[in-house]
This record gives sequence, structure tokens and C-alpha cells, in this order.
Amino acid sequence: MNDKREPYDSTYVPFPEGRLRVITAGDHGPPVLLLSGAGMDNAMLSWRHLIPALAAEHRVLALDWPKQGGSRQWEGVADHQTMLRCITGVLDHFGLESVNLVGMSQGGGMTLAYAIEHPDRVRNIVPIAPGGIISFPPGVHQLLWLIAKMPRLTTGVSTMMFRKREAVVSLIRKTLVPGPVDDFEEIVDEVHQLVHEGGAGASDWQNGSIGFWRMRLDLRPRLAEISCPTLFIQGDKDVGVAPKHTVAAAAEVPGARLEMFEGNGHWVNRQSPERVNALIIDFLAADRAGFDKAAG
Repeated sequence: MNDKREPYDSTYVPFPEGRLRVITAGDHGPPVLLLSGAGMDNAMLSWRHLIPALAAEHRVLALDWPKQGGSRQWEGVADHQTMLRCITGVLDHFGLESVNLVGMSQGGGMTLAYAIEHPDRVRNIVPIAPGGIISFPPGVHQLLWLIAKMPRLTTGVSTMMFRKREAVVSLIRKTLVPGPVDDFEEIVDEVHQLVHEGGAGASDWQNGSIGFWRMRLDLRPRLAEISCPTLFIQGDKDVGVAPKHTVAAAAEVPGARLEMFEGNGHWVNRQSPERVNALIIDFLAADRAGFDKAAG
């Protein structure tokens, strides 16, 4: 089992339900908060390659969501409002008036939601294959609602399945990283270890987002309220968040830019890290220039 020691400091931010681990890197430049996905994910799995790339010119924070990674001990349901409160709590803890947000999947949905709810605290956002903007056909929707109503059962079954390394390999290759990647075996090791440490299943945010007839969480009607510079990143082979949903979402956000990665799946940040890193660093260049000018 992989037991890779991380080269970064961690701070634990207290909340009434538990404490959140925040990985920190970089000691100067505009702050960037990285928000990972749901399920079998955490801050280091999502952002292993982006953290060092950003840290050269940014103050980087990478949050482990409640019940994930170093924040696994958490009492109560980590629903949408709780997650918004987690972001605010982290910003307040570090004394940050505003921040750049980069989010993957669930984290991408939270990136959009936070820009809607707290526009004064957001500088720029980069939602990558974001949740919160999708819907499902009738029948499929009701099946997913039923699955969400039985989290213990589905988590138990998923955990049993993905304790087998070959099942993790198949999942990643078919749905998350469908193309070649240099560190594929390391990704498999990381996910496999997460299953053994915390199980496999959907997050409270995912389970709570779907009602019987329609999505309880649907950010699409409010996307036009986002006023900060926005860069959407999406893999065209993504089966978790269909590219059409991200294309439609980008069209609703005023002035938003969309970058579609050919041959990439849901984890474009791990499949094409050098391209994603360069794109994000370039996108944040104007903010760095303004931040440095104000600081100097």
C-alpha cells in the first residue's frame, strides 16, 4: 500500500462538527484555494501536480472536505450549506478577504456556488468538470435518487468492490483517466489506499443534491450572477459530467472562457496536469500582476 509522505504543511481549522485539514504551500502572491471532488478523492489526489506549480507565485491552500482525507472525523451531514460555511471558515481562519477558487467536480460546483453567494470574497474562479449544473433523464434520475437514499448500502457495496485493485484500475481507466498518463499506477495506488482507509461512496453533498422529481441543487438558474473572471475546464470524454453541461454552463456565465481537453476524462487535472497547470497559471496572471502592484 502506498504511504507517500506529503512535502507540505497542514493546518487544522476547527468547526463545531469537527476539524478540516488544509494543506498549505507558497508564502507570497495572491491566495488560491483548491477544492477537490467527492467520493474517492481528497486534496492531494486532486491537486498533487497543481500545488507545487502554483506555489512558486501564489499562496496555496488545499482543503480536505468533511469526511475526506485529513478531515474524516466529522459529525453530522456535510450538505451544500455546510460546505459553503467550510469555505468561509477557512478564509476567515487564514485572514483572507478574497481568494481565487479552483475546484474539481464537487469542488467545481462549490466554486460556482461560492462565487454566486459570496461574490465579494472571490477574485477569479476555475471550475473543472463542475457538479451542480447537471440533470438526468426520467428513470435514470429516479434510480439515482433511490441510490442516494441508501448511502450505507451503496457505500458498503462500493467499498467491497473497490478493495480489489483491478476494480480500481477499471474504474479509473474507463471513467476518470481514459487516456495515457505517466503516473497511472500512482493514481491507482492513491485511490486504492483511500478505499482501504475510508471506504468508497458518494458524498453527503452528492446524495443531498438530488430529489425525487428534480435536482435539489441546480446552480444553472443563477450562473448569470457570477461577476468574476471564470475559466471552465472540461474533458471531452468525461462520463461523470457530460461535456454538454459544462458548455451550456459556460455560456450562462458572463464573459466566461471554456477550454475543452480532447481525449480527457473526468480527472483532466490528473490526466493532463502540465497543460491544466499552465492554463490556470496563465489565467491567474492578471490577478498576480494586480496583487503585486498593490503589495509593492
